[in-house]
Amino acid sequence: MPGFEFFGELERKEVNDVLNTGVLMRYGFDGMRNNHWKAKELELELQNQFQVKHAQLLSSGTAAVSMSLAIAGVGAGDEVIMPCFTFVASFEAIMMLGAIPVLVDIDDTLTLDIDEVKKAITLKTKAIMPVHMCGSMANLQALKSICDKHHLVLVEDACQAIGGTYQGKALGSYGDVGSFSFDFVKTITCGEGGAIITNNSKYAQYADHYSDHGHDHLGNDRGAEMHPFLGYNFRISELNAAVGLAQVKRLQEFISIQKKHYTILRDALSQIPEIIFRTVPEGGEENYSFLNFYLPDLETTRNVSKAFKDAGIDGCFHYYDNNWHYVRKWNHLKDLKSLYPISNEVKKGLKYLQTKTFEKSDFYIGRNLSCLIKLSCKEKEVLERANKMVEIIKSSV
Repeated sequence: MPGFEFFGELERKEVNDVLNTGVLMRYGFDGMRNNHWKAKELELELQNQFQVKHAQLLSSGTAAVSMSLAIAGVGAGDEVIMPCFTFVASFEAIMMLGAIPVLVDIDDTLTLDIDEVKKAITLKTKAIMPVHMCGSMANLQALKSICDKHHLVLVEDACQAIGGTYQGKALGSYGDVGSFSFDFVKTITCGEGGAIITNNSKYAQYADHYSDHGHDHLGNDRGAEMHPFLGYNFRISELNAAVGLAQVKRLQEFISIQKKHYTILRDALSQIPEIIFRTVPEGGEENYSFLNFYLPDLETTRNVSKAFKDAGIDGCFHYYDNNWHYVRKWNHLKDLKSLYPISNEVKKGLKYLQTKTFEKSDFYIGRNLSCLIKLSCKEKEVLERANKMVEIIKSSV
């Protein structure tokens, strides 16, 4: 991770196909495009690789998450349970719909704490949205049982975990609908882009229309198409889709390399008794894009994080002090700093953030380091990196 480390001839070939036709839009201009339909091809590739009935490409992972919720009927005043460790896009996607993000604690999986999810359910809860952070997953079986019991929608945010699996199913395909991000620093990149996958044909039809201003895409005259309902411009371009098409064909190659490099680092760090590795739910296999581990306490973790940076070991993140990924620094959400008026319903729904604390999450995030697994490193470089990390940690614990 990320896929841009391996840009090559395949990406150039797919992009040149688009440039040679001059048609950058995914819809229409049939006579000009010389039968090149990169977005459609990428959707089919996603369906085949992840063994799902439907895939829909979007302009970003944020658009994918928001649309996943919209096609499931989530809207004004509804509550969506999500983890307090994620990327800011997760709560942004919920609030785009006028819904209320209900942040709950995480556990040693770095994803939703099942007991905290149960406590958070109210009469307004419409969906549970696990976020498969840093390449691994939530306890999806437990979450599915909760959703079934309370008639809720299970929406997987798999933006950081493409290629991971749970109980033999691709992450994103276990719930009712799942989403991916293809931004520049993801395992598979389109530059900018995203996708949803689902086995629900009604959701798929909604996604097809909603992502393109509500167009029904019937017939061969775009100007004559009908609009069964409101939609928005969440379309991906053919150029972005072309890059993603080349990349997704190499996904298993990328995962294999990541697993090899991940294993080298993990084996090296395993000799340090003070290190505890992130828990992966039974039946799950992460996509190996990050190696996550816990150190004894917050002070030690901060010291090791600084020592890594001083030694030139980049790509290792201490999210406790991070502005983007952990609730502790989300003051713009807590204070509702917005360019436009927030509805009274959402204001009321988010008042809990003024007083809510996340001690369980602090315990895990404060001690966690999340180390990016690089694709382009040689094995010798990975071993050198591992040895440096071991040396620094041993001198700090």
